[in-house]
Amino acid sequence: MIFPLEKLIEYKSNMYEITCAASRRAYQLSMLQDERIEESDGKVVSLAAAQVFSREIEFRSGDPALSERAE
Repeated sequence: MIFPLEKLIEYKSNMYEITCAASRRAYQLSMLQDERIEESDGKVVSLAAAQVFSREIEFRSGDPALSERAE
């Protein structure tokens, strides 16, 4: 799986927050040994980042004003 760079460039919110969300999701995927990892050629971080940017998963920050939710 190749992560589309345009989504990263177009992202207008808190970059640190979304980086933390993708990192945490990558950890979750690796610990669960999710079958989607094999589908993405073993690229856990790319899979996690794609899930975060496509809003397939939901994440929240400690500050409710900064929270993002998947719909």
